[in-house]
Amino acid sequence: MKHHKLNEIPEEQVTDLFSRRFFTGEKITLAFLNIKKGSVVPRHSHDSEQFSYCVSGSLNFKIGDEELVLRAGELVEIPSNVPHEAWATEDFTGIDVFSPIRADWRDGTDDYLRRQK
Repeated sequence: MKHHKLNEIPEEQVTDLFSRRFFTGEKITLAFLNIKKGSVVPRHSHDSEQFSYCVSGSLNFKIGDEELVLRAGELVEIPSNVPHEAWATEDFTGIDVFSPIRADWRDGTDDYLRRQK
């Protein structure tokens, strides 16, 4: 068993507009996100199935060829290996769950995200 306290996990400032705290277990990555208005998550895909939940604000997604606006209280499921992107037209707070884990996040090799200004 492992017990975690969110406020004891350092907040990683990935870009000027995107920060996160995340835990990675053996099979799941759980992330708490703060995305500021104007931030763009470039189109990418990964082996992980992803659930994204909006706590507050909203986040625009393009998943495959479909677009949607994720608002507070809503969840979107993104299947493995489906290209997707997101952009914030207002501040967004959310929770992402990935399985299998996001090794690129853990290792700091998520260059597609870190190239943002």
